[in-house]
Amino acid sequence: MEERLIIAKNIKLLRQASNYTQENVASFLGIGRSAYSNYESGDRELPLSCMEKLADLYGCDAYMLYEENESVIEDMLATAFRVDNLSPADKEQIAAFKRVVKNSLMMDTMLSK
Repeated sequence: MEERLIIAKNIKLLRQASNYTQENVASFLGIGRSAYSNYESGDRELPLSCMEKLADLYGCDAYMLYEENESVIEDMLATAFRVDNLSPADKEQIAAFKRVVKNSLMMDTMLSK
């Protein structure tokens, strides 16, 4: 499958599992909903800057958005943070927290080698 379509499928699954609307995610990214919709449908290629922000929001590494293995994606979906009615500031705080946790886990892995 083409990379753009793999990413599109994965960001849609992660968004839905997190109970976000396209409008919520677009607002977090600082883009319009229609632009985000084009990324999620695979009509347009997702820019790296948006990919990095989405990875922070969903608490994964950006390369995971390229993942084709269904079981890996299902594991990511099982740990999705589901809430309703988050403000943009709330989403920023969640993304920042997930970034800190992700970096801490990476440092622990590196130090244990």
